[in-house]
Order: sequence, then structure tokens, then C-alpha cells
Amino acid sequence: MMGGFAKSTAKIACTSMMAAAAASLFASAASAGPQITFAPHRAVYDLSLDDAKSGSGVIGVSGRIVYELTGSACEGYAQSMRFVTITTNQDGEQQTTDLRTSSWEEVPARRLRFSTTTYQNETLAQQTQGIAEREAGTGSGSAVVEIKRPHKQKSKLAGDIYFPIQHSMAIVAAAQDGKTILTADLFDGSESGNKVYATSTAIGRAFKPGGGPTITLSSGSTALAKVRSWPISVSYFKPGASRADALPLYEMSYRFHDNGVTSSLRIDHGDFAIKGELKQLSYLDAGKCK
Repeated sequence: MMGGFAKSTAKIACTSMMAAAAASLFASAASAGPQITFAPHRAVYDLSLDDAKSGSGVIGVSGRIVYELTGSACEGYAQSMRFVTITTNQDGEQQTTDLRTSSWEEVPARRLRFSTTTYQNETLAQQTQGIAEREAGTGSGSAVVEIKRPHKQKSKLAGDIYFPIQHSMAIVAAAQDGKTILTADLFDGSESGNKVYATSTAIGRAFKPGGGPTITLSSGSTALAKVRSWPISVSYFKPGASRADALPLYEMSYRFHDNGVTSSLRIDHGDFAIKGELKQLSYLDAGKCK
């Protein structure tokens, strides 16, 4: 989401808004995808340190997330995010992490193109680019990943893998059905481009339209208040980990609105936690279906 905590910040960021517009699931891709429609939008979040344990080395975090969703259910959804954090350690030293991601996902989840670039103090630290495609040509099951950067390679993702938009749609579908606990294996192209996260999602009781904590924005709050939302908490684990007794790599909690907008973001990496407050929201024109 330095020194020893710079890597943590990059790791958090890589999976953040794709998980927030990205969490985890239960239904088949074919059934979840077409039934859910997300509103194209641009959202800006201000970041700050929410909590830090002694020994974490972190005494301050500031920054911003700018997230954009475009497209439609028939032409696929594109996501782009810029996640910038300035982290201060106990010696007063600061490090800037600038994560930039973009992806396009076919609906229902047959193909995912992804690109991730990370800068540390304005120096390129990591770059990944590739494409994942289902072996069966449907929206579920295993996939083959072809990495183009930094080095060309191919790998197979076995099992029933979820892509980010598919993952988010399945969360909303599960919430609408009254489900409270969901599990899924998520691939979003982050880090090396071939890592799968085991996830467990807890879904709280729904806020009816107009209910829940008030969200005050410069624009867009009136429309947002007209849709249902749910408190969501997603735990991310190493692949193959037993979720019953393993500690998560990190956890994300947020309020997920059923039009795909996220608010009240919190990213907990164990030693420290970052909160993201939705400050600006604007809706964009949806892609037209032919």
C-alpha cells in the first residue's frame, strides 16, 4: 500500500484498488459476470496512517490514490490506478512509492491484460506486463499467463482462478444473495505477474440506499447515496495456505457500493495500517454495446 517497509508498501499497492474494485468469491464466472453492471467512474482517495505498531518503523504515511474504471459489461472493463505514498520512518527519513497499474478484462473473464510499474523515489523499481487467458475459452477454470516484461515467460494458473473485475462482481452478487463468507483464488497480475492469492472475504449487513455513514464529497455523493452498500473485509493469503490457522499477508476492509464504487478504505499490513478516504467521485460515460 522504507527501508524494510518500502517493499510492504509496494506489495499493498499492487493489489489494492483491483481488490477494492476487487475481492473474493463463490459463484462461477459465467453466472456472476453478466448479471452485475458497474458504473464507470473516477475516484480520488486521500491516504494517511491509521495505525502503526511499535517496531514497525513507520510513523507517518500520506499520499493519494486515483482510480478509474471505464468500459461496459459487453465490451469489457478497463481499470487504471495511480497509488502514491510518502512514508516516514522513525528517523524522519521519507520514501516515495509511486505505483501505476492498468488492466483490461473481458466479461465474462476470459482474458486479462495487465501492466504494473513501480517507482521508488522517482527511480524505476519494477515493471510487469502480460496477458492471462483461459485455457477453456470460458470465464472460469485454469489460465495461461504470458509475461512480456521484464522477461518473457509462460506459466499456468491451475484451478478455478478469478480475475479482478470478475472477483468484484462475484462479491456484489454474493452480497445481494445474503452470503457472508466467500473464498476464492485471485489473480490480478501484480508483483511478478504470476502470483495467485488465496482470499477469504467477509460481508457485513447491507446499508440500504441513504443509510450507513454519510459520505461527503465535492460531487457524486447524491448518486452514491442511492445505491446499496456493504462493509467488506478481505484477507489475502499465500497460495495453498490453510485459511483456518494461517495469518494473512494483509487485509483490506472497505465499503463496497453495488455500482462498483469503493469508500472507507483501510489496508492493514500487520505492522501498520493505511486508511483511504474517498474525496472526489465523478461518473463517466459507459461504453456503448453494439
